[in-house]
Amino acid sequence: LRGVNSRYNTPFFNALKEYSKQPTGVFHAMPISRGKSLIRSNWIRDMSEFYGMNIFLAETSATSGGLDSLLEPVGPIKHAQELAARAFGARQTFFATNGTSTCNKIVVQAIVRPGDIVLVDRDCHKSHHYGMVLAGANVVYLDSYPLSEYSMYGAVPLREIKQALLKLKQAGKLHRVRMLLLTNCTFDGIVYNVERVMEECLAIKPDLVFLWDEAWFAFARFSPTYRQRTAMNTAQVLRARFRDPAYAEQYAAHRKEIAGFSDDQLLETRLMPDPAKARVRAYATQSTHKTLTSLRQGSMIHVHDQDFKGEVEQAFHEAYMTHTSTSPNYQIIASLDVGRRQVELEGFELVQKQIEAAMAMRKAIDSHPLLKKYFKVLSVKELIPSTHRESGIEAYWDKEKGWNDTWNAFATDEFALDASRVTLSVGHAGFDGDTFKNEVLMNKHGIQINKTSRNTVLFMTNIGTTRSSVAYLIEVLVRVAQDLDSQLEDASGMERRAFERRVMSLTHDYPPLPDFSRFHDRFRTGRSEGTSEGDIRTAYFMAYDESNCDYFPIEDGSMEAAMDAGRELVSTAFIIPYPPGFPILVPGQVISKEILHFMRALDVKEIHGYRPDLGLRVFTEKALQGSDTQSSNPQEN
Repeated sequence: LRGVNSRYNTPFFNALKEYSKQPTGVFHAMPISRGKSLIRSNWIRDMSEFYGMNIFLAETSATSGGLDSLLEPVGPIKHAQELAARAFGARQTFFATNGTSTCNKIVVQAIVRPGDIVLVDRDCHKSHHYGMVLAGANVVYLDSYPLSEYSMYGAVPLREIKQALLKLKQAGKLHRVRMLLLTNCTFDGIVYNVERVMEECLAIKPDLVFLWDEAWFAFARFSPTYRQRTAMNTAQVLRARFRDPAYAEQYAAHRKEIAGFSDDQLLETRLMPDPAKARVRAYATQSTHKTLTSLRQGSMIHVHDQDFKGEVEQAFHEAYMTHTSTSPNYQIIASLDVGRRQVELEGFELVQKQIEAAMAMRKAIDSHPLLKKYFKVLSVKELIPSTHRESGIEAYWDKEKGWNDTWNAFATDEFALDASRVTLSVGHAGFDGDTFKNEVLMNKHGIQINKTSRNTVLFMTNIGTTRSSVAYLIEVLVRVAQDLDSQLEDASGMERRAFERRVMSLTHDYPPLPDFSRFHDRFRTGRSEGTSEGDIRTAYFMAYDESNCDYFPIEDGSMEAAMDAGRELVSTAFIIPYPPGFPILVPGQVISKEILHFMRALDVKEIHGYRPDLGLRVFTEKALQGSDTQSSNPQEN
């Protein structure tokens, strides 16, 4: 750094140059410009040794000149975003340097206006729920089908989405419905039939906006099998279809066929949108850093919205300014462009190898005689009910049939399973998911994973997964199984019974997954019309006044006693256990006994929004008796 170019003549670099002249010490304060000081310690030396000095040389800002601005791109960043749009099939693409959580809030705030009704997948990422608070949305929560045996949820059936839309239509509120928000694919690998969902929803609400959270699905664009279930590809397909004169003829025949159908009949019919009215409006948020190549927090927003220029562009720009840092990290921006280039040139091959690695893992575990004794790879039939699998496929590989073709399942089924993810049931080994993740995989063998449930762990392959990493994982699982065999062989009768009780608890005595209960009437804006939407923004900010709040411990039975006495207990906050990582309670939601039972049964140490020292925070009865919530839609007020 002593000979660094003068264009790096900043206080930070000047301090580093001075530091390089000093003897090594633990702490030493050096004055830099305007009376500020830099605490000199071993961290600078350690970082330079680990990363190299280029990481410091690249630390710069657009305000110093010579670099494009992420907030107002006109040069290299603008060109990089255009190339990303080409790669992912979008009309516009926007980079983000602080993760998909921020991308989600940007899109929600840009599209949703106060008082708009939004249909939301209840177990979506928490950033969407907070986005609803910021936007002032009236939320209709949609329940996914439960997988109670594994303490996880699947995805929202199309029938439930259509039912919610038709109910709002009956109540005369369809004009207020703004957006449908779904996670594709889910953390556990459940993939929607995006084309069918968009088609049938547009048949009911022709200008509905779709936000597909593809945080864990960015790689799908580069596999022909997966691509058909991505938001941007579907938007392109639908645009072309609605322009086709042959489709207009098909729609005319369909319209005559369904004339006079009741809502119950419409629920059972595959609906076609009117090509003269339907507007294709799709947004996808992707974590490039999760499944492709990018530095941490590198994400993208992809847009294919026919009305973006005329209706959304200015609002989107304001929302982007609201949530984007004025000091973005240029290394992250560069890494997004590098990641884009990598998958454009070799994405197909990389994704194929990723899927092959996961398939090899499935085969190795399912065919190993010792591993089968304690572990089980959950197949398609365990994760997707048969009513949502029109193809009839049950597994990608089994010892009798071998490999099964997935193309038909991805082309026809309501839900498909991402083959690159391997969900392993560990309950028969006597481990809950959290213990197996931390004490076995991480602490003993250095294997890090993201997702667990009460009795499962999730292994996710990616474009960097190697054969050796898969082989090491299989080796570790075999070692764990051998240790279990050895321990049980030498165990006393009491120890064996304790192990069997643990296994029974994890594999049979599982708590049923609670559905969304309902919003309390104080916050339920649609109660007079019989619809379920609620105003979580009012509930969220009402809890800022501590006098409106009370606390109940969840273990001593006092909450059930209060419920039995006729009191409705209403959550003041988002209650988010990790795992599964989505809110089981939102502000303004009535707490049910089923939710309490589920909370007690969770084998997790981390529950956001819950204070074990005080209990669960609820609204006081006096607060709930206040004036009724009014719609935040100015036209209705």
